[in-house]
Amino acid sequence: SSGGTVDAVFSVELEECSRNPQYREVDDGGSAENHVSEDPEEKLDSDAEYTQIQPYAGMPKEVLLLHSSKARYRVTREILFWLMVACTLALVALTVTVIALSPRCMNWWQVSPVYQVYLRSFSDSDGDGVGDLKGIQKQLDHFQYLNIKSVWVGPFYRSPMRDSGYDVEDFRAIDPLFGTMNDFEELLAKMHSVGLKLIMDFIPNHTSDRHRWFNLSRATDPHYKDYYVWSDCDGSSPRPNNWVSVFGRSAWTYDEVRGQCYLHQFLKEQPELNFRNPHVRKEMTDIIHFWLAKGVDGFRMGAVKHLLEAAHLRDEPQVDPNKAPESVVSEWDLYHDYTISQLGLHDLLRDWRAEMEAYSREPGKYRFMVTESYDYEEVDKTMMYYGTSLVKESDFPFNFYLLDLPQNTSGLWVQHLVQLWMDNMPKGQWANWLVGNHDKPRIASSAGQTYIRVINMLLLTLPGTPTTYYGEEIGMENVNVTDSQAQDLAGKYNASASRDPQRSPMQWSGDMNAGFNNKTNVTWLPVHPDYRSINVEVQKKDEGSVLAQYRFLNTLRQSEVPLQRGWFCYVHADAGVFSYLRELDGLDRAFLMVLNFGKESAITDLSPIAELPDQLKVLKSTNQVSDGKALQKSRILTEAGEGLVIQYSTNTRFNPNHPEQCYVSEKTCYLSVVDILYTC
Repeated sequence: SSGGTVDAVFSVELEECSRNPQYREVDDGGSAENHVSEDPEEKLDSDAEYTQIQPYAGMPKEVLLLHSSKARYRVTREILFWLMVACTLALVALTVTVIALSPRCMNWWQVSPVYQVYLRSFSDSDGDGVGDLKGIQKQLDHFQYLNIKSVWVGPFYRSPMRDSGYDVEDFRAIDPLFGTMNDFEELLAKMHSVGLKLIMDFIPNHTSDRHRWFNLSRATDPHYKDYYVWSDCDGSSPRPNNWVSVFGRSAWTYDEVRGQCYLHQFLKEQPELNFRNPHVRKEMTDIIHFWLAKGVDGFRMGAVKHLLEAAHLRDEPQVDPNKAPESVVSEWDLYHDYTISQLGLHDLLRDWRAEMEAYSREPGKYRFMVTESYDYEEVDKTMMYYGTSLVKESDFPFNFYLLDLPQNTSGLWVQHLVQLWMDNMPKGQWANWLVGNHDKPRIASSAGQTYIRVINMLLLTLPGTPTTYYGEEIGMENVNVTDSQAQDLAGKYNASASRDPQRSPMQWSGDMNAGFNNKTNVTWLPVHPDYRSINVEVQKKDEGSVLAQYRFLNTLRQSEVPLQRGWFCYVHADAGVFSYLRELDGLDRAFLMVLNFGKESAITDLSPIAELPDQLKVLKSTNQVSDGKALQKSRILTEAGEGLVIQYSTNTRFNPNHPEQCYVSEKTCYLSVVDILYTC
C-alpha cells in the first residue's frame, strides 16, 4: 500500500543515515564522540563496511533524488540553466559584435611622428666630431620628452663615405666611424625597453665601388659578372647612351679592369645593381632578413624608382629637342622614360614587403616599410607605392609635396599642396607629411623663422603620420659652409646643390659645440652660430618656445581621437589663411585649425559655417599670449605666421553636409553610452 511504501522509504532513510559516519545528530549538551544511540536496534557492527557513495554526506542520494524530482526544484533548476545559456550566448554575441565593429587598432607608425636622425650630426659620444650610435643612446630621453615613438636612423653600414654612407661597402657590418655591431644591438635593445621603434635605411639601388661584389664583377667572376649594369663602350668617350646622373654629367663610367662601362645613377663611386639578375634579388632579400632577425622595426627604402632600367639602353628623349646632345649634362635635360619607374619595380617591392610580413605576425612586432621616390608632378606614380587593394606594398610612400611650401606662402597654396595628396591617395590609405630631410634645405631657412611654428602645427594636426627632421622641433636653420669645410661630394659638382647646410650638428645646449661634442672642440661640419639661443636646453625652460609647442601638439595629437583618426575637412582658404577641422562622428568634441601663412595679419570670417558655434576658445596658439582667448567665429584674428588650435563642442557634424570637402582613412564613430569606438 502507499502507506507501507512511505514507511519503507523512511526506514531506508534512517538506515542510511545511521550508516553514515559523517552524520551524527548532536544534542545541545554533548558531542558527536560521546553520543550513544538509545535504540539498541540502531547500533551498528563496528566492522560493518560503509558503502554509501560520496559526496552525499549527511543526506543520502535517495533523499536528494526524491526531492530533486519535485516540480519546484526541477523548474527552478531548468530556468537557471537556460538563463545561463542565454547569458553566455549574449556575451559571445556581444563580443563578436564588438570585435567585428571595432576599428583596426592604430599601429605604432601611425600613433607618433617619425623622427629622422641624421646619424653624423645627432650626438657624438667619443669626441671624434662625428655622431654615432652611442650618441643616439645617450639622447633617448629627448624622444621620450617629445613623446616620439618611432625613430628613423640614417645609414650606418660600412662605407668609404663618398656619399655620407649611402655608398655601402658591406651591408652586414657597422662602419667603425659610428660604432660596432655590439653598439647597435645595445641601442636597439635599449630603445625597445623604453617603447621606441627603430627604422633603418635600406639602400638597395647601388653599392660602393669598393664592395666585394663590384670587385668580383669587374674581374668577370662567373657568378658576379652580371651583378651590375655593364655595357660596351669606348674608353675615350664612355657614353653608351645619353643617360645622366642625378648629380649631373654622364651616368656611365669606364672601368679599365673590365674594359666596359658601368651604370651609376648617382656618384661614379655608386655602381648600379642589376635587379634583373635573380642572384642580386636574393642577395638583397637575405640582407633584409639579416636586419629583421636582429629586431629592427622597419625600413626606409631609398631611391626605389631607380631600381630598374630598361634593358635596351636606348637614349632618353630630350626635354629640348634642339639642344646639342653634348650639352645634355643635367637630369632635368631629359625625360626619364628608361631609367626610373620601370616595369617590374613594384613586383620587386611587393616581394620584399611579403618577406617583412613573415616577421610581423607576432603582436606588437609589426615591421614598417616606407618608400622614397621623388616623382614631382607625377603624383600618380607615387601613389602606386601604396600597392593595391589585393597586394600590399609600402605602408606609405614619403610625401614630398610640402617641400614646395616656401614657394608661395599663402593659405591657398598650402591647401593646394595638402589637397594634391588627399585627392590622389587611394581610399583607405594613410597619409604622411614632411617639410625637410637630409637632402633638402631646412624649412626654418627656406620659409623663415616666422613660419616654423605654424608649419609644425600644420604637420601635427593634419591626418596621417608627420615626419620630423632632427632640429625642426627647435627651429634649426641651415648653416653656412665654406669650400674648405665642405663634405658633400654632390656639392663639389655644383655648389648650389650642396646638402651640407641642412646637416649641421644638433643644437643640444649653449655649451661647447652646442652640446653635440663635449669632449673635444671638433665637429664634422660647423655648428650654427645661433646655437646659444636656439637649442634644446634653453627651449625646455621656455613655455612659449618652438620645442614646448611641438611637445604640446604631439601629446594632444596622441591623446585626442579626432586628431588621430577623425574626419579632416577644409573649411576656408584665402591669400593668407588655411583653415580646417578635425571631428569624429558621435563625439561632441572637435578641433578647428586656423593657420596664417600670409605676410600680414588677417581676420577670418567663418560665420557661413553653420556647424561651428558662434563662440570659440583658443586651446593653443603659436603666439602664447593668445592661449585661452575667446573669439567670435565671424572675426578670428591671426598675425602673420600665427596658428590657432581651437577646441569646441557641438552635436552637429560638418562632414555629412560637405562630403566633397572631407576625408577619412577609415570611418570611425564614437558611442558615448558605452565609451567605445566602432566602424560605422
